[in-house]
Amino acid sequence: MLLILASVASLLFGAGVLMLGNSLMNITLPLKMDAAGFSTEVTGLIMAGYFAGLLAGSLFGKRPIIQVGHIRAFAGFAAILAAVVLAHPLIFDPVAWGVLRFLTGVCIAGLFAAMESWLNERSDNETRGRVLSVYMMVNYCGIMVGQFMVNLWSLEQLEGFIMAALLICLSLVPVALTRIEAPDLEEVKPLSLAELYRASPLSVVGCAAGGMMMASYYGMGPVFARQAGFDVFQISVFMGAVILGAFLLQYPIGRLSDRYDRRKVMVAMLFVVMAVTAAAIVAASLADPLPALLALAPLLGGAMTSLYPLSLGQAYDYLPRDRYVAAAGGLILAYGVGATAGPVLSSLAMGALGPQAFFGFIGMVAALIAAFVLYRMRARAALPKDQQREFVALPRMSPVVAELDPRAEREG
Repeated sequence: MLLILASVASLLFGAGVLMLGNSLMNITLPLKMDAAGFSTEVTGLIMAGYFAGLLAGSLFGKRPIIQVGHIRAFAGFAAILAAVVLAHPLIFDPVAWGVLRFLTGVCIAGLFAAMESWLNERSDNETRGRVLSVYMMVNYCGIMVGQFMVNLWSLEQLEGFIMAALLICLSLVPVALTRIEAPDLEEVKPLSLAELYRASPLSVVGCAAGGMMMASYYGMGPVFARQAGFDVFQISVFMGAVILGAFLLQYPIGRLSDRYDRRKVMVAMLFVVMAVTAAAIVAASLADPLPALLALAPLLGGAMTSLYPLSLGQAYDYLPRDRYVAAAGGLILAYGVGATAGPVLSSLAMGALGPQAFFGFIGMVAALIAAFVLYRMRARAALPKDQQREFVALPRMSPVVAELDPRAEREG
């Protein structure tokens, strides 16, 4: 295992550096838009562009890699992404920023498609789960540290954009110099949403809801925090606490889903989201809401981020093993649709009802999905525990990571 990790250390390092730069941009942009006086609704539309780009990149990002090779494609995506980042302060216009966010999402999806296919090539079925775990840890650490880097400069300065572009360029170096042989990428046609819905309605609805909640938090969380009166450091701590919860709670939640009916665990996590968001609405009205919100944020992060892998596992329970990768491709589409809609809908709620509607929207989505899960539990009996596939925490919106999933190995 150590030899395998050593052989992909350059790829893991590149992924971590890339997430640093991307996370820095994801918190800098909504704060810049709020400081510039953009309305909440406009900010939501612009932030939704990123998730729309991720959706497009997850569907089509593998094609350039297949056509020109991994290293050339990675270099091209990284160069375009660095240029897009630096273009933000040059074209301070809402429409232009929406287009730039879309291009950012496309490039990020393409970059991770290249790296994740390499990781898949360098691991086998016995080590793939551990490689994926290390990869997830690197991703979460990069996102958390990137949130705090926004404190290094004033929002009025350009250093944040420059540093993000610099990190993106640096992520290219370990990948471009790697000696690992590039894998062959096979085109896997995803299952349609209709086919997936027939196999497991809960998986499609759960993935879409998970995308809606997580994108709302990533896209509009900094805007809520700014409107609540937090300074930049407090905003970075508030956002980082959610990632910390996802980092710490994925494994315990996964263990529960392997021991009990996965749908019961999903309902429990949705009730956690509902309870936490209700408490957060109350906390937001306090004179100093930050301590209470920081206590609640890790629980919210762990519960929300578990919805996608739980939904994916639910689909795998009802599909043959050789259809897992295709199913994951279809569920990424469902997640992407939800993620694109999330910031738009939550921004509309915040614009109409005030900042506290940020938590109210997430709680409302959780309540609706919890009702649907309870309905599905009445409509279909639970599988025996020995027929359930094990839980695996997976990154979202990636066109390749499903092939890294150890459950997707063909039997025999």
